[in-house]
Amino acid sequence: MSDTMTPEQRHRCMSRIRSKNTKPELIVRRWLWRQGFRYRLHVGALPGSPDIVLRRLQVVIFVNGCFWHGHERCATFRLPASNQEFWRQKIDNNRQRDARNAAWLRRMGWHVFTVWECQLTPARRQRTLLGLSQRLSTLTLAAYHTVAAPYPDVELTATPLAAEGTRS
Repeated sequence: MSDTMTPEQRHRCMSRIRSKNTKPELIVRRWLWRQGFRYRLHVGALPGSPDIVLRRLQVVIFVNGCFWHGHERCATFRLPASNQEFWRQKIDNNRQRDARNAAWLRRMGWHVFTVWECQLTPARRQRTLLGLSQRLSTLTLAAYHTVAAPYPDVELTATPLAAEGTRS
């Protein structure tokens, strides 16, 4: 099967594909905002410049397109019929870079979540977003139950309240 576009037309189409603020990314962002989660976008100081960063929870979320990131076992991912070696190499490089960035972020203490474009189709969207909210809520609860000293050099000790009195 050959390409129905000229190389110039194909180049123009491919060059207009956005990497930020994509429709799947906007779906996830709107959902998170409505659930009360606040975040930063495309933080360049972190490996891979994650799409969504929830700093308080130490969570990064990548919203990946199935084609560009080579989503395995996905019905919507397939290599183009033309120039297959180029696309195979490009997508393999993207996969390797994604894995390297995720590993680096985990070593830095971040929780790394990936939401795939195919998981946000109307039939699967609600289930995917509810699952993401549940995972984030679990991390939120864990963050609230972690008690740390407000100042690193000060040790927290149990001080009796005035009404409790002290036993000698």
